[in-house]
Amino acid sequence: MIEITEKDGAIVFTARVVPRASKSEIVGSHEGALKIRLASAPVDGAANAELIKLLARAAGVSKSAFKILSGHSARTKQVKIAGLTAEDFLRIVNV
Repeated sequence: MIEITEKDGAIVFTARVVPRASKSEIVGSHEGALKIRLASAPVDGAANAELIKLLARAAGVSKSAFKILSGHSARTKQVKIAGLTAEDFLRIVNV
């Protein structure tokens, strides 16, 4: 199960990213984090941009609602999404 914190109309969760995958996809839950495969390489922020693009498309929320709080150059990242509840997010990612 993904550990999600709700605060001030936003949610914060941990994403475990696997760059250079064959395709970008949300895999599921892994040790309390949302595991995501990204086709982009972790160069010049391309993987971070792909992560936000993939999650925004899946959640139906604009990319501006997303913010990577920590882990910009790491595989484990803290992601914040404004305007979404934990229930809605879990239903969207099917976890």
